[in-house]
Amino acid sequence: MTRDPAEGVNYVLTRFVLLRLLGVVYAVAFAGLVLQQDALLGSDGLLPARAFLDELRDAAGSTGQAFAALPTLFWLDGSDAALHAAAWLGLALSIAVVLGATNALLQLALWGLYLSFVQVGQIFYGYGWEMQLLETGFLAVFLCPLLSLTPFGKAPPAMALWLNRWLIARIMLGAGLIKLRGDPCWRDLSCLVYHYETQPIPNPLSYWLHAQPRWFHVVGAAFNFLVELVAPLFAFWPRPARLVAGVLFVAFQLTLIASGNLSFLNWLTIVPAIACFDDAFLRRVAPRRIAARAAAAAEAKPASRAQRAAAGGFALLVGLLSIAPVQNLLSPHQAMNRSFDPLHLVNTYGAFGSVNRERWEVVIQGADVEQPDVHTRWRDYELPCKPGDVRRRPCLITPWHYRLDWQMWFAGMSDPTEEPWIVDLVYELLRGNRMVLRLFSRNPFPRHAPRWIRVERYRYHFVGVAEHRRRGTWWWREDEGEYVPPLSLDNEALVRWEESRSR
Repeated sequence: MTRDPAEGVNYVLTRFVLLRLLGVVYAVAFAGLVLQQDALLGSDGLLPARAFLDELRDAAGSTGQAFAALPTLFWLDGSDAALHAAAWLGLALSIAVVLGATNALLQLALWGLYLSFVQVGQIFYGYGWEMQLLETGFLAVFLCPLLSLTPFGKAPPAMALWLNRWLIARIMLGAGLIKLRGDPCWRDLSCLVYHYETQPIPNPLSYWLHAQPRWFHVVGAAFNFLVELVAPLFAFWPRPARLVAGVLFVAFQLTLIASGNLSFLNWLTIVPAIACFDDAFLRRVAPRRIAARAAAAAEAKPASRAQRAAAGGFALLVGLLSIAPVQNLLSPHQAMNRSFDPLHLVNTYGAFGSVNRERWEVVIQGADVEQPDVHTRWRDYELPCKPGDVRRRPCLITPWHYRLDWQMWFAGMSDPTEEPWIVDLVYELLRGNRMVLRLFSRNPFPRHAPRWIRVERYRYHFVGVAEHRRRGTWWWREDEGEYVPPLSLDNEALVRWEESRSR
C-alpha cells in the first residue's frame, strides 16, 4: 500500500491526476507530430528524418553502432508511412491515458514512440521540454500496474512518487541557478522588464504585463526565485512543507501559462509537482465520486511486491544517473538543458538563463519579378503565431507548439550561418512545396510560387497603450537589413546546396 505511515495518506488519486495531465501533454505532442511532421521531418520536408539516419549510419559504420548512439524505432523503418503510423499510434494511446487507462506497458509504449521522434527531430526537437517529457514519461511506467487498465488499480509504489519529487526539484533548481549564474538582470530583478516582450511567442496578456511598472516586474522576479530556489528544498520535507512547495510549484507554472506561449513546457512541469500532493489534499478539489473510488482502491489494492521492487531498482539507477546532473547544477559553468544518457532518463534543466533586451524577428518575403530592384514590392509570408503583421493581435495557443514559429525566434537572434535550415526553407518556398506552405498562416502567392525569396531582419517592440487604442496596432518594427539575400531557383549555389543535402 502506498501510504506514509506517519501521516496516514494515500496516493491513488494523486496518480490519477498526474497521469491524466501527462496524457494531455502526450496528446498535444503527438497531435503536433500528426499535423507538422511531413513538413519538418518527412522525405520532402525541411530536415528529412530518413536522410538524417542515413548520414548517421554512414558516419557510425553500421546500423548497430548508430542505434547505440541514437536509439530510435525508426532504424527499422524511417519512411513517411512509418512516421505517420507511429504518430497516430502515439496520439491514440495518449487519448486512452486521458480517458483513464493506467498501464505500465502503455506508458512504456508512449515513451518509446516519443523517444523515437525526439531522436530524429534534429533542431525542431532539440528543446529542453522534449527531454523533460521523456524523463517524466519513463517515471510514469513505475507508477502503474503492469497490465491493469483501470485508473483505480493497485496503489503506486511510494518510491515512484519520490522520484517525481526529485524530478521537480531538479527542474526548479536548474532554472533558478542558471538565472543566478547567467544574465545580470536576474540578479538585480529587472529581467521581467524585457521578458514579456522578447519571449518566443507572446500572448495578449504578455502585452498587458509588459506595460506594468517596474516594481511589478521586480516582485515577479523575486517570486520566481522563491519558487525555483527555495521551494525545491521543501519537496522532501514532512507533509505540511511539501504541500506548500507543491502549491507554489503549480501556482508558478499557471502564471507562466497565462503570460506566454511556452509550448507544453509549463503544463508538463506541473506533472511531477502533483507528486507533492496526496489524496487527502486532492480530495478537497476532486469530484466526490472519483475521490471515493480512489480511496476504495488505495485501501483494497496495495502496490505489489514486484511493483515496489521495480521502482526501487529504478531508483538506484536514477541515483547513479543523477551524479552528472547534480555536478552540473553545482558547476559555475552550468549547462541549461542537457541529457547525459542516450535514453534521456535523467537530465538537467533550465530556462531563460539570459533574457533579450530587444526583440529581433526574421521575416520571409517574396517577389514575382524578373529581377528585384529598389522599387520591388516584397510581400510577407505570415506564420500562425510568430509576430509579423504589426496589426495582428498576439495569439493564445498554449500548450500547442508551432515548431517553425519557435525556431524562427532563434533565427532572429542568430547569424544565418548558424541556422542553415533557413536556406532549405527558402528553397522549399521557391519550389512551392505545399507541405511546407501548410506551416504558414498566410501565403502571399497562392496561385504559384514567387520567383524570388529573401529574408529580412526586423526589430520589434510593443506599442504604447495610447497608440494601441488609437491605431489598433500591437507592434512597431524597424527594418534592420538583409538576413538572407534575394534567391531564386536560378541561383547555382542554392541548387548545389540542395543537391548536396539530397544525396
